[in-house]
This record gives sequence, structure tokens and C-alpha cells, in this order.
Amino acid sequence: MSGLLVRYLRPYQAWLVIVVVLQTVQSLANLYLPDLNADIINDGVAKGNTHLILATGVVMLVVTAVLAVTSIIAVYYGSRVAMGFGRDLRSSIFRAVEGFAQQEVNRFGTPSLITRNTNDVQQVQMLVLMMLNMMIAAPIMAIGGSIMAMRQDIPLSALLLIILPILAGIIGLVMSRALPLFRVMQVKVDRINLVMREALSGVRVIRAFVRTDHEERRFDDANVDLTATSLRVNRLFAITIPAIMALFNLSTVAVIWFGAQRVDSGEMPIGNLVAFLAYLLQILWSVMMAVFMLVMIPRAAASAERINAVLDTTPSVADPATPVAPPPARGELTFENVEFRYPGAEEPVLRGISFAIRPGEVTAIVGSTGSGKTTLLNLVPRFYDVTDGRVLLDGIDVRAMDRRDLWARVGLVPQKAFLFSGSVARNLRFGDEDATDAALWDALEVAQARDFVATMEGGLDAEITQGGGNVSGGQRQRLAIARALVKRPAIYLFDDSFSALDARTDQRLRAALRDRTQDATVVIVAQRVGTVMHADRIVVMDGGQIVGSGTHEELLATNETYQEIVSSQLTREEAA
Repeated sequence: MSGLLVRYLRPYQAWLVIVVVLQTVQSLANLYLPDLNADIINDGVAKGNTHLILATGVVMLVVTAVLAVTSIIAVYYGSRVAMGFGRDLRSSIFRAVEGFAQQEVNRFGTPSLITRNTNDVQQVQMLVLMMLNMMIAAPIMAIGGSIMAMRQDIPLSALLLIILPILAGIIGLVMSRALPLFRVMQVKVDRINLVMREALSGVRVIRAFVRTDHEERRFDDANVDLTATSLRVNRLFAITIPAIMALFNLSTVAVIWFGAQRVDSGEMPIGNLVAFLAYLLQILWSVMMAVFMLVMIPRAAASAERINAVLDTTPSVADPATPVAPPPARGELTFENVEFRYPGAEEPVLRGISFAIRPGEVTAIVGSTGSGKTTLLNLVPRFYDVTDGRVLLDGIDVRAMDRRDLWARVGLVPQKAFLFSGSVARNLRFGDEDATDAALWDALEVAQARDFVATMEGGLDAEITQGGGNVSGGQRQRLAIARALVKRPAIYLFDDSFSALDARTDQRLRAALRDRTQDATVVIVAQRVGTVMHADRIVVMDGGQIVGSGTHEELLATNETYQEIVSSQLTREEAA
């Protein structure tokens, strides 16, 4: 955790110095007040010296005013530092996650990444805030209070040698038990997030299969598990605070008992006893503040470990140190003996994949579920990197290119069409921020989406909810296709992007696409034969290998796997 704090507090060094100076002044002022009070009692009240009482009272007012001003300014700058720290840390986590390949996202899990960037950052941020507002003053008050207490009476100060070790023992015992519990709690918060996300995302499936009661029990199990751990932590601290308060009060009784004897014997002035009590309270109060801090440290430490796990992860897919400057985009795509296996998998998902796609061609990839079609497509924009072989774009290995240059040449319409919250225009301009309204309508026309967008209230300014929940599956797919068309890339990758369209819309869209993309490279992954049978070339995959390549007519005559796919969807007359 210390490394995380040092790294992200470094930009605020000037403000930290201000906070430390102000907290030191505040602590010294607090320590000076009981000494002044002792002077009033010993030299003013006891001797009837009204002038000294008034003069010392004025000094106490000035010290109190300094104390108030420094406290306000210290809290202001401490809060600014803590809030800036949290902002910077959240930004770093977000940027780190944005650079992750799909492999890292899968390893951490989406719910856990969200928790780490919200709840975990908040825990560390609150620790920083408490450190700056309380922890700086606590050791100064404890050490300074001990010194000032010894100045009042050395024999009475021997009580501190008994009180402070007992206090340290109580705190150490609690912390040793709390840290493992806080680590477990963060994992269980992840579990709550996971169950909640799945319940919200799959609410239609849950209702359709009458699994509402099951999901409620599943959430209750996770909730009760988290609650049980939280109760264990709270019980721990429920015992701690009364124990410290009991020690606090017993210490006061002991000081008054032994101090009264010393005052009665004339070895200690009454003012010094009052000051000693004030310093004892300051010492114990500073320890109490430290306890509040220590309550937060275990949980913040567990959160910091989880944050560091994200920040210290090296993405499996990264830009090269010296990226190759790509030539003008043509869109020629080549797979050379490509192999890919997921981390930890015994067998590769793809093996021996070799073929080339020239600009102006429409290449379709078909095959049974699990044959590796989508995985092959994901290798082009480097969502994953090949484990053997090469993927070349315009003659350059995609791993040698800056990913921004690579992504600028690729227009991807993924299997699950995702739309962002905002207007239709905002979603389409993900392809090109400077696209005109006319260009957007043109892309919608090609994607067969113009008619339904025109009927939406506001047209291009019509609101789309998160994930496109307020439009149908077919409408989402067409808007996603329009978004890729607005980008005008050299390569279009359609990953089963026509599955939600009816046959008539599918046919019109493909005809319009052929006119628009005649100079580009088009790769279509599809399950439906009717979508791909007019492609310039069809690549047939089975078991992660290419088992056939050619036109629809050629494959229908020679390739058994393709024949099986066609016969399962079309009659002999439709296939012909």
C-alpha cells in the first residue's frame, strides 16, 4: 500500500507540506493550552493575581484562534489532496483496464474490476483523508503530550509506562484479527456485484424460466455471507472501543488518586495536576484517533492489494516499443499458419489457418458452433494475439503495428451488438466524430435503419438507453452496422451481425453493403447459409481448422461439411 500512496500522492507534495506544517502548528497549540491553564491556576487563582489571569487568558484566546484557523486550512487542503488522489487513482485503473486484452478482463472478471475502481478506491481514499486530518496530529500529540506530562510531574508520569503498553496490546490484537477478515470482505463484495449484474442482465431469462425464487435465494446466500463477515468485524471493534474507553477512565481515576496524594503532600501544585490530566486526555485521545485510523488500515490495505493487482498487470497484448509505420491502407488481410490457444488450454482453438483476403472481396467464414470462427476474427484487431504464425494487414504483422493505427483500418460489428447510452447520432459518431448528419443518414440508409430511426422521436437525437435496451435486437444490429459504415475502414469484420434480421432485410442490407464496400475487404462470419452463399469465397471451418474454401457452388459439390450445413438449412432447390 505504501508504494501506491507514494506514487499517487507525489503530485501533491506542496499541499502535503502545507498540511503537515498546519497540523504541526495545530498540535503544538493544543499542547500549549494546558500549560497556560496550569499557570493561571498556580500563579493566578492560587495567588489572587487577576492581572496574570487576564493576560494569560488573552494569550489562550490568541492560541485558540491560531488553532481554529490552522485546523480549517489543514482540513481544506487535506480534503483537496484526498479527493485528487482518488480521482487520479480511478483514472489510472480505468486506463489500465482499457489497455487490457480480453484475456485479462476474463481473468479479473467485470464485477471485480468495477468494485476495484469504486469501492476499493474509496477505501484507500478515505484512509488518505483520515491520515491527513488525524494521523499527522496523532503522533505529535502522543509524543508531545508525554513530554509535557513529564514536565508537570515525573513520578506521576510513570503511569504512562503501564497505560500505553496495555493500549498497544489491545490495538495489536484487534488488527491481527481484522486484516484477514477485511480481505475476505472485499472478495464477498465482488460476489454480491457478480450476482446482481447477472440478475439485472439476465432478468428476462430468469423470468422466462421461472427462476426468480432461485436467484433471490442466490443473492440472499451471497448477502448473508457478506453480512456474517461484516458482523464478525463489527463485533471485534465493538469490543475494542469499550475496552479502550474503560482503560481511558481507569487511567483518569489512577491519575487523580495518585496526583491528589502528591498535591496533598505539597510535592505537586494543583495546576500541574489539572494540566497532567489534560495531557493524559490528549495522549489517550490521540491514541483513539490512531485506533480509528487502524480500523481503516486493514480494509484499505486489502483494497490497495487488489488495486495494485490491476495496475501491475502487464497486458498480454501491447503496442510494440517501435511500431512499424503502416503503408496507405489497402485492406489486404493474410493469415499465415495461424495457431491460437487460450491460456492454460491443452489444445489449440485454431491451428494451421492459412488464407489471404484481397481488397474488394467478400469472404464468408462458416462452420459449426465452437469451430473457432469468432476467435479467428478477434485476432485481426488483436483482442487476442496468435500463439503461433502471423496475421498480416497490408503485408505487416499486426503485432508490429501501433494498435491505434490497426484499429483505424478495421470496422468491427461484434456478435453482440452493443450501443451506448446517448443519442443515435452519438452512437454512430463512434465511427467518426466529425461525421455530418448527412453521412449518418447515408450510413443508416445502407444499414436499412433509416426508416425506424426517422420514426423515433428526435430522429438522430433520439435517446438510446445503455446497451440499446429500448430498441429491438435487429435494430441494434443495424445501428451497429451503420456505426461501422460511418467509419469507412479498409476492412469490415461482421461477426454474425445479421442473425437478428429477417431474410428480406438481410438481403436488402447485403445488396446495399456490396455497393458501399466494393473497394474494401469484407469478412462475414455467419451461421445462416442464405447470408453467405453469394460471397466471393466461403471458408469452411471445423474443429479449429479450415476444411474447405471456395464459392457456394464449388463447396456444395465437393465439401461434405458444407453440404451438411446447407442441407440443415435449405432445401435442395434453395441451395441450387
